[in-house]
Amino acid sequence: MHHSVVQPRENEKNSLITKALFVSDLHGRIEWYEKLFRTIRSEPPDVVLLGGDLFPHAFMRSKEYPYFLNDYLRPGFLRLQKSLKEKYPKIMLIMGNDDPKSEETDLLNAGSDGLWDYIHNRKITCFDHIFGGYSFVPPTPFQLKDWEKYDVSRFVDPGCVSPEEGMHTTQTDPTHLRYGTIQKDIARLYEHEKMSKVVCLFHSPPYQTNLDRAALDGQMFDHAPLDVHVGSIAIKRFIEQKQPKITLHGHIHESSRITGQWQEKIGETYLFTAAYEGPELAIIKLDLERPDLAQRLLI
Repeated sequence: MHHSVVQPRENEKNSLITKALFVSDLHGRIEWYEKLFRTIRSEPPDVVLLGGDLFPHAFMRSKEYPYFLNDYLRPGFLRLQKSLKEKYPKIMLIMGNDDPKSEETDLLNAGSDGLWDYIHNRKITCFDHIFGGYSFVPPTPFQLKDWEKYDVSRFVDPGCVSPEEGMHTTQTDPTHLRYGTIQKDIARLYEHEKMSKVVCLFHSPPYQTNLDRAALDGQMFDHAPLDVHVGSIAIKRFIEQKQPKITLHGHIHESSRITGQWQEKIGETYLFTAAYEGPELAIIKLDLERPDLAQRLLI
């Protein structure tokens, strides 16, 4: 776990307005990335946050960009950096449960020259805020387990596959798989922070909110009804107890269609999801000083 401090840009010192864009779950879709780049170019924000599921599914690799990171993602951000020069925003990103952990080192290295900051299990201080990232989600029915972890205990919902049973693209420590939890990780990451300035970039939404509602109505597994809420209990408790300023989420694409909501407030904490199941790209546009005025753009 690392914590780095970034020097403010010149215009930051004179402005209380910190513009941020948040997107998630782009799943390697070129048209969505192009829309994101155009949006950033047209009105450069201070910060852009990408909440995981960045890469295409393994069986959806494009012939034009067979190695997505080096063939498309890095060149795309390099072009953006070249065109915007000093207006190039601070880019922070994490991976999601559909992203192979085998790409993590290359993702970290690809951004090491200031192109982006990879912030899973890390914190960065800039723009008078502390930004922290965390990729893991509770166990799902899917086989890839690189970014899945037990939530608060070794409980697995009916129909889901435990982190110990699924597939991993990197070497894993069986003890860590068995005894590690999202709850322990988050507590460790934020144990010394002043939470009123913290912005959390999570892939998972919190449990039993507008942001974690899955389309599982009426579905059963071995005669057990499936829970329609699939978010993290640990993340929900963390928000309730610690009250960070803003939390950002993805993962459950259909939640905003089912609930009609892409945001929520728990105590003093503002929560937003950028996961979206429609053909458009959903971009959350917010001023970090006025999260109550956030907008969702569908582009």
